[in-house]
Amino acid sequence: MTLKQDIQDFQKEMIPKIPEHVLNAIIKTSAELGEKNIEALALKKGDTIPSFELTDALGEKRSSDRLFDNGSLVISFYRGGWCPYCHLELRALQKVLPEIKANNATLLAISPELPDYSLPTREKYELEFPVLSDPGNQVAKKFGLVFEPAKELIPLFKENFDWDLIAINGTERVELPIPATYVVDREGVIQYAFVDADYTKRAEPEKILEVLREGGN
Repeated sequence: MTLKQDIQDFQKEMIPKIPEHVLNAIIKTSAELGEKNIEALALKKGDTIPSFELTDALGEKRSSDRLFDNGSLVISFYRGGWCPYCHLELRALQKVLPEIKANNATLLAISPELPDYSLPTREKYELEFPVLSDPGNQVAKKFGLVFEPAKELIPLFKENFDWDLIAINGTERVELPIPATYVVDREGVIQYAFVDADYTKRAEPEKILEVLREGGN
């Protein structure tokens, strides 16, 4: 089963359970974000990524420069452990982790969550790859991925789903990354970029493996 199919099955089950006024607000703000064409600002295939150093869920520093010593990088920017679509994506990536490693690549997941919030995500889904915290979306901003969600969504998320994004991200101003996946060769050049303002759409793991097999490392 593909990740797309997993997402479609999830939507069939969960969307009817979302209060109508909340669902309408989500649809409205998602459409507005799509109209802004924010993807045009993001790094693309052929671009060189900026170097970065972030802390993982266990408090260990992870440097992109050092990670390139092992080969290419597969970088997944996700909104946070509170996002059910992100759960599906992270679990799908975990399933293909052995094949990613077999192609001399290192998988990383990056979100603006504080480590105290990213650690439960790593443990719950038994993720065996680094889950990094990007405070204030500093790295995501360098990739051109950051946007500010509609202010009316923040209290709706907290009241209806117990998603307190201010506490989770540790910032007064809530900003999120567009979900994005990159395959970057060991020279730091992007060989594959999936960026979509529609948070329900994610890169297929099989496509990532295809790029790696074709020499994305």
